[in-house]
Amino acid sequence: MSSLVNRRSVMTLYADAADPIAHAVRIVLAEKDVNVEISFVTEETKPEDLHDLNPYHTILTLVDRELVLYDAQIMLEYLDERYPHPPLMPVDPVGRANNRQIRYRVTRDLLNLASQLGRGDATAAAQAEQVIRDNLYAIAPILTQHPYFLSSDYSLVDCCLAPLLWRLPHYGIKLTPQARPLLKYAETLFAREAFRASLTAVERDMRH
Repeated sequence: MSSLVNRRSVMTLYADAADPIAHAVRIVLAEKDVNVEISFVTEETKPEDLHDLNPYHTILTLVDRELVLYDAQIMLEYLDERYPHPPLMPVDPVGRANNRQIRYRVTRDLLNLASQLGRGDATAAAQAEQVIRDNLYAIAPILTQHPYFLSSDYSLVDCCLAPLLWRLPHYGIKLTPQARPLLKYAETLFAREAFRASLTAVERDMRH
């Protein structure tokens, strides 16, 4: 195993400071108050050993002694199981399955599209913006029923949505009053102490 693993006694997260998916992982780490070393790197600055740890050569990588994780959703569930308080997943199998399914859709339909924004292809970016906007309008009405996403309890779904909602001004995505329930929900997420603690300087600047 790589020397990066061998010399780490504290959990380490390698992440891009602006990546919304990595931000979701950092929110969970903050919610759980995990003792973690976060190393912010880019494609140009990531350590060579990271190529050995992550077979896909992507930046987002969680190292916990001999364990190496490079899928964000696996990271989220691992952290929730290893650090059970506060719980961020339902206890029943049906609730857990629904939580996973919603996170799958959030990642596929929103976060992956968000990664296309700010790149050189203006047409692809405009299409991505429209799809994201349409999806957000579609989910806005259901947010009138509970303080969190389909639940009275804060969960991993909320951890995944918060980074995207925080970045909407940065992406140039403006929503009409039709999305008022969504914007109210977003403010509830942003008010959480762990969310505020999770923000990097880059992310704070996205709202200025």
